[in-house]
Amino acid sequence: MILVTGATGKVGGQAVSQLLDAGVAVRALTRDPTSASLPKGAEVVRGDLADPATLDDALDGVESVFLVWPTLSADHAAPSTIEKIAKHARHVVYLSARGVLDPVPGTPEPDPNSILGSHALIERLIERSGPEWTFLRPGGFATNTLMWASQIRDTGTVRWVHGGATRALIHERDIAAAGVSVLTGTGHSGARYVLSGPETLTQIEQVTAIGEAVGRAVRWEELPPEDALRELADQGWPPTAAKGMIDGHARMAMFPESATSTVEELTGRPGTPFRQWAADHADAFR
Repeated sequence: MILVTGATGKVGGQAVSQLLDAGVAVRALTRDPTSASLPKGAEVVRGDLADPATLDDALDGVESVFLVWPTLSADHAAPSTIEKIAKHARHVVYLSARGVLDPVPGTPEPDPNSILGSHALIERLIERSGPEWTFLRPGGFATNTLMWASQIRDTGTVRWVHGGATRALIHERDIAAAGVSVLTGTGHSGARYVLSGPETLTQIEQVTAIGEAVGRAVRWEELPPEDALRELADQGWPPTAAKGMIDGHARMAMFPESATSTVEELTGRPGTPFRQWAADHADAFR
């Protein structure tokens, strides 16, 4: 039995479907099973990673966990939750993030209020908890470009920051496929896998590719960083996390994110290009 957390999200949902396709028994964790739309065959259970007392039923009889963590929002409960998972699971596959550095004695940890700091915290807790572990460290998620969907639908123009920021965005299907390969295979204990899409594109090129997918031109309009920070604050982003995101894009404009071949090495098939992701999700931008 494999438990998938974040099972109603984009990566978690893909992991549930792909594990079922592989013939594996899957238990899907969600805070509200009545509203969860999950594939037939998955055992859906109620639970909240921010409240470890709710996880007993979800963890009963579980061999492995595909852990998608609610970054920052549940970090206050992380020590207790990871300890509880460790009492049941033999193997934890954690969806971390590219940019989390391996621990080096004497080196300070990243700000715990940042996205990378949150992922680093969970990695360290898992490493010390006892079970075998594998960390998946994807870079930019292609699905994050859905933040532009309303702008593209309404105006055909994306107003955002650091258009030259270059990333190798990864399809959520490929992240899940890498996780499924690790969960159903052997030899992955203690591995830290950096995942990416197969090509690099600037944000301006990403917007162009979305336009090609929807069949009309989409423009880029550069937004000053201070305006982008205000927009993220209005959306409820913690200040440290928002600044970390904007500063990260500034760095990627100067030092592009590289593509890795890890998805193909783990799954046996090439990663999905961003243009294919855009075609798969074109309806969201129309």
